[in-house]
Amino acid sequence: MPRAGRKVFVRTFGCQMNVYDSERMTEALQADGYSETSAIEDADLVILNTCHIREKAAEKVYSDLGRIRVLKEERAAAGSDTVVAVVGCVAQAEGAEISRRAPVVDLVVGPQSYHRLPQLIRRSRAEGRSLVETDFPEEEKFAHLPARAPTRNVTAFLTVQEGCDKFCTFCVVPYTRGMEYSRSVADIEREARSLVDAGVRELTLLGQNVNGYHGDGPGGRTYSLADLVRHLARIDGLERLRYTTSHPRGMSDDLIAAHGDEPKLMPYLHLPFQAGSDRILAAMNRKHTAQEYINLVARIRAAQPDLALSTDVIVGFPGETDAEFEETLAVFDEIGFAAAFSFKYSARPGTPAEKLDGQVPEAVKTERLARLQARIEKHQWDFAARCVGRTLPVLFERPGRHPGQLIGRSPFLQGVHAEAPQELLGRIVPVEISSFGTNSLAGVIRPE
Repeated sequence: MPRAGRKVFVRTFGCQMNVYDSERMTEALQADGYSETSAIEDADLVILNTCHIREKAAEKVYSDLGRIRVLKEERAAAGSDTVVAVVGCVAQAEGAEISRRAPVVDLVVGPQSYHRLPQLIRRSRAEGRSLVETDFPEEEKFAHLPARAPTRNVTAFLTVQEGCDKFCTFCVVPYTRGMEYSRSVADIEREARSLVDAGVRELTLLGQNVNGYHGDGPGGRTYSLADLVRHLARIDGLERLRYTTSHPRGMSDDLIAAHGDEPKLMPYLHLPFQAGSDRILAAMNRKHTAQEYINLVARIRAAQPDLALSTDVIVGFPGETDAEFEETLAVFDEIGFAAAFSFKYSARPGTPAEKLDGQVPEAVKTERLARLQARIEKHQWDFAARCVGRTLPVLFERPGRHPGQLIGRSPFLQGVHAEAPQELLGRIVPVEISSFGTNSLAGVIRPE
C-alpha cells in the first residue's frame, strides 16, 4: 500500500512540454501517496525536470543539486529521508554521469520513463542505490499514467506528439526524446474531455514537431493535426485550441485551411524559421529555404489574414557571416512577426553542428543578438499598437495584481488586463483595447 502524507517538490525547466510532463508525473505520484508542495525544505521527494536546449543546461542542474545536497543532509540530521530525482532531457543526455558527479541523486530518469517513478523510487530505496533509467521503453507511457487530476485552471497543455525525425544539426531532441510518436485520437480525446469537464476552456496541443502528428483515428484512419483539431473542436465546452511547436515542412494544405475555417483554432502560429540565409539553413538541415518560408507564410495569411505569427531565430550559427545575419534581419522585417524567441547558438554535445568549423566568437554572437532583439521589440510593439481600438475576445484566466482586475489572453496569446468581476473567470468576454505595454494589453469590457 502507498504510504500517504509524503510530499513532492517539482522544479521545471524549459518548454511547455516539460510543464505538461511535470503535471503528469505529479499526478502519477499522487496515486502513490504524495502531495505536491511549493516548499522544497518540506519535500520527501525532490524532482528536477530538466531541459537540454539552453546553453550550460547541465551545469545549472549541478548547481541546483549542490544546494539540494545541503538540504538533504539537514533533513537527514533531523531524521527525515529525502529522495532526489533528475528527470527529463538532461537526465537522458547525461545518464549515469549525473549520479557520478552528484551522489546526492537517487534517480536519473529520461522523459520517456517518468510514468515509472513510483516503482523506481521503491526500488531505489529497497536496493539502497542510485538508479538510472534512460532507455526508451517499449510500453507506451501515456497508457500507464493516471487520469488527469482536477484543475482550477481554464487553460491547459495536452501532449499529442513527442520526438522528432528532422535532425536539425543544432538540436538534441531526436537524441533525448527519440523518434516521432503520435498518441491515438481516442487517447487524446479522453484526456481533453476530462480537462474540459474540470473547467478547462482552452487547450494547447503540444509536440516537439506537433504538425507532424499522425495518430490512429476512428475507423482505422490516420489523422493529421488538422484532422485532430477539427475532431477536438466538436467537444462541447472547449472554446479554444492552439498548438506548438511546428516545423515549416509540416504545414500541410489541410492545416493551413483549418486556420481559415475552424473558428476554435486561434489565429496564432509559432513557426520557427531559425535563419534567413539559405546556406546557413542548409547547414542546419532545416530542409527549407528563406523564400520557401516566406511563400509559406503568404499562403497561411491568405487563409487567415488576421494571424499573429511568432518564430525562433538562432544567431551566430557556425560559419554565419555578417552578410548572412543581415539576411536574417531582412526576412524578419519582410514577414513582420508579432513575437519571437531569439538565441545565441550554443553547441549541444553530440549534435553535428558541434563539430562544424567556423564557430562564431562570443562577442559577435552577443552583438548580433542585441541587434535582433531590438528588431523583435519594435515588431512586437508595432503589433500591439495595431490592437489598440480593436475589441478582442479575451478568455479571463486569473485575478490581476490589483483589486477588481482580471487577466486573460487575446486570440493572439497576448496578456490582457481589465477591470472585471470575479464571475467572469473562465469566460470569453469582448474587451476594447485601450493601451498597451511591453508585454500586455489593457482594455475595457464591452457589452456582448
